[in-house]
Amino acid sequence: MSRRLFVALALVQVFVLGGLALAIRVRVGDPETCDELTLLVGVALLVGLGLYAVLSVSLARRITRPLKDLIAAFEKVGLDRPHARVYPANSDEVSLLGRTFNRMSEKLSARIGALEEDRQQLRTILSGMVEGVVALDPDQRVLFVNDRAGELLELSRTPAVGRALWEVVRHRPLLDAVKRALESSEPHREEFSWTGSVARTLTVHAARLPGESPRGAVLVLHDTTELRRLERLRQDFVANVSHELKTPLSVIKVCVETLLDGAVEDPAHRGRFLEQIARQADRLHALILDLLSLARIESGTELFHFTSVPLRVVAEACIERHRPRAEARNQRLDLEVSHPALIVWADEEAVDQILENLLDNALKYTGEGGSIRVRLGVEGEQASVEVVDSGIGIPSADLPRIFERFYRVDKARSRELGGTGLGLAIVKHLVQAMHGGVSATSEPRQGTTFRVCLPLARS
Repeated sequence: MSRRLFVALALVQVFVLGGLALAIRVRVGDPETCDELTLLVGVALLVGLGLYAVLSVSLARRITRPLKDLIAAFEKVGLDRPHARVYPANSDEVSLLGRTFNRMSEKLSARIGALEEDRQQLRTILSGMVEGVVALDPDQRVLFVNDRAGELLELSRTPAVGRALWEVVRHRPLLDAVKRALESSEPHREEFSWTGSVARTLTVHAARLPGESPRGAVLVLHDTTELRRLERLRQDFVANVSHELKTPLSVIKVCVETLLDGAVEDPAHRGRFLEQIARQADRLHALILDLLSLARIESGTELFHFTSVPLRVVAEACIERHRPRAEARNQRLDLEVSHPALIVWADEEAVDQILENLLDNALKYTGEGGSIRVRLGVEGEQASVEVVDSGIGIPSADLPRIFERFYRVDKARSRELGGTGLGLAIVKHLVQAMHGGVSATSEPRQGTTFRVCLPLARS
């Protein structure tokens, strides 16, 4: 249609120009005889000029309307609306430009949608990480912080994004690590103690974003509190095992050297040295057995045979094994049962070992004439086993640690009584392996109560 308008305008222009030329020629040739022809030509010129004006306005409108639509669509794209479209009415050049714009708008919208989807996926991945992630710009303003970083750095109550890191984190080692990372092209790693509402050990990996000039940095935070705790436990374990092995070996070595130096020929004294050797050898043997048992339980290689275990029968058998030892010290050893048929779902040998260790402890740390009671009961869907003694008790400061390996409240007395320091640790791991729980309550010089809960067997 626009092409036809252009053709019409061209014809009108030819017509008008031809009329003008004819009028001029007539005027020059014979002005007196051509008045009528001049009038006709003048009317034709006026009509042609009128048609030219009408066609020009129509053409201008047909061109400017789609151009205005295109301008409005471009403005929408500038306002983050890449899905804007124009609707061409015909097939001229302006309409072709509109269709080209629509294709461009569709591709731009698709690419922006893909980028937004990737951005959301990246945010989801970073938010679900167990490590804390913080992104900074060159001025150390926070661009992004995931939930874990907010938890580790205690930023949950402070809107950190958009603010300088030093405004939301008042911890000099972390800020120094960020500064060193921005100044160097190499990643920086540092471990420090976090002194917040919860004491932690944090390791930060800080890396500068690539580029000729610093574009910012990314911090990855690891909570190494548990790792350092386990490392200390390992160091303590090695030190304690070395000490526990060294003591009996030193006694055995001294006794053997004494015998070799001539005591073996002394019938009156050699027996005492041989008894010491036998006693310390038994202590070493018990320590090694306890270490092996604890290692198997902790590694999960200990095989448990779960079955219905009559708790009263196991408790009575264990009590009877220890009764001569209790009677030798004039100690009272009783069994109290509040439920006639207590059947637990557990490993019978493990239950017996738990009672064996608890009774052994109670008898060792209860003086002559004291009492030890084993109480069996039911609490909810679990059976409870309580070993109550009237012994020396445990200070409240030591109670949280008594189930640790080699932890002793009174080290000298414990070694004198022959303990390995692993009995309660074995009890704790056996109970946990059978989906139960163990706890202790005590008062110094008032006695101690150890309480074990095991799941009841279902009928």
